[in-house]
Amino acid sequence: MSDLATSPELDSAMDRYRVELTGYCYRMLGSSFDAEDAVQDTYLRAWRAYDKFEGRSSLRSWLYRIATNVCLDLLNAGNKRARPMDLGAPQHQASAVLSERPEVTWLEPVPDGRVLPQTADPAEAALAKESVRLAFVAALQHLPPKQRAVLILREVLAWKADEVATLLDTTVASVNSALQRARATLAGRGIRASDPADPLDADQAKLLERYLSAFEAYDISRLTALLHEDAVLSMPPFDLWFQGHADIAAWHLNQGIGCKGSRLVPTTANGMPAFGQYRPRQDGRPGHEPWALQVLEISEGKIVGLNAFLDTARWFPLFGLPEQLDESYEVQQGA
Repeated sequence: MSDLATSPELDSAMDRYRVELTGYCYRMLGSSFDAEDAVQDTYLRAWRAYDKFEGRSSLRSWLYRIATNVCLDLLNAGNKRARPMDLGAPQHQASAVLSERPEVTWLEPVPDGRVLPQTADPAEAALAKESVRLAFVAALQHLPPKQRAVLILREVLAWKADEVATLLDTTVASVNSALQRARATLAGRGIRASDPADPLDADQAKLLERYLSAFEAYDISRLTALLHEDAVLSMPPFDLWFQGHADIAAWHLNQGIGCKGSRLVPTTANGMPAFGQYRPRQDGRPGHEPWALQVLEISEGKIVGLNAFLDTARWFPLFGLPEQLDESYEVQQGA
């Protein structure tokens, strides 16, 4: 047994790995809430089994082994997260049907601070952001659970093949085969490139400023000028999605006209730029109330994805966004 004998020492040792374990479980499960639950379950299992931990591996490796088993149990129960784009073809605004699906259907956004450990290495930070992008995590959901674990451990976390084999109680040859199949599946998915949030990137900062200005002015011509020609708009928990300037613009000017007069509060999600969107209060009183968490996918100076997550009761507290924007916020923003 290890010499981490007392409760505070073990708690402190395990807590050092909480963020990276949450990131691992998020990539496996596609849900920010399920990931945090999985880490809690991992720590409970670790506590109960700690007297049997003989220290033949590091505490970190042991925790990853437990976390992997927790995630595999959940995935073997049939849990699989998706984006609207995974479930059907794009609709056209004129014939759009709002069909809502249960929360367990959807790939969920996650705050950067919950899943991205702090690092001074720019290359390591870029890889971490790349590996929690919505498009990448959505593609992972198409892999069988063990292939998913192998690919994340080998490609994202840079574990050696023999280390992964030990963790999964299998052979190096089996790990290499699973990795090869997982790579082929992801290559076939054609994951769309998108740039990570980078406050030091002047071009990205200007694009986000133009987007915020156009959206708050509800100037849809200016807004669509910032979009790639085949950009997509999705709005979970509804399964519809649109592609291209015409349908995205038409949606904002028709069914989405209630967004006129909105205010945006910057944040980040999944390593990408994001905004909390607040629409004018429906009761006629001054101020704005939560409407959507917008997560933007950007590539080559254009917005390629507008992901509007509408379940603000779940997302705004998780991202630390205000419950509402009152007159004092309006005055501050106008100053």
